[in-house]
Parts: sequence; structure tokens; C-alpha cells
Amino acid sequence: MPIKEHKASDYLKTQEDIVAYLNAAVEDMGDDPRLLMKAFRNVAEAQGGISALARQSRLDRVALSRALSGLRNPRLDTLAKVSAACGVKLRFSM
Repeated sequence: MPIKEHKASDYLKTQEDIVAYLNAAVEDMGDDPRLLMKAFRNVAEAQGGISALARQSRLDRVALSRALSGLRNPRLDTLAKVSAACGVKLRFSM
């Protein structure tokens, strides 16, 4: 039986799916925020791609692509703009 490749973005159809996915990424990231940024890349792909997210967040497309690569630690202002453009809010809880 051939193995079928899947992309997380294929399963992010609703805002509820996106919120659950990002919450899971936050829980799994530990002290490495790059995992969250990779999750935001998958959300971006589900919502029309990096270029569309760059326009909505008013960030440079190349800089946004680098931020979402998972190779760099995100800046807080970038995280805030990306989350707002994806239609989610950052929250803290105990």
C-alpha cells in the first residue's frame, strides 16, 4: 500500500480547527517558539499562502517567510501581526 503524504494545512478548514491546532502547537512547543511559527506557516497555507498572509499582516513577504520557517525565533510584534491576520488572539492563562 503506498504511503500518502499529507499536509496539516489540508485539515485546517474552520477557525475552530485553526485554534485547536495552534493551541496544540503552543502546548507542544515547550521553550522553542519556532514550533509555533511553523504551525502558523501551516495556517497561512490553509488560508491562501504566505503572500496572502503578508498582505493581511502588512509584513514583507520574504521576512514573513523567514519568520515562519521555524529556523528563527519570532519577534513579538511579528507574532502579534501574524496571529491577528490569521484571525486568532494571543491569550495567557493559568
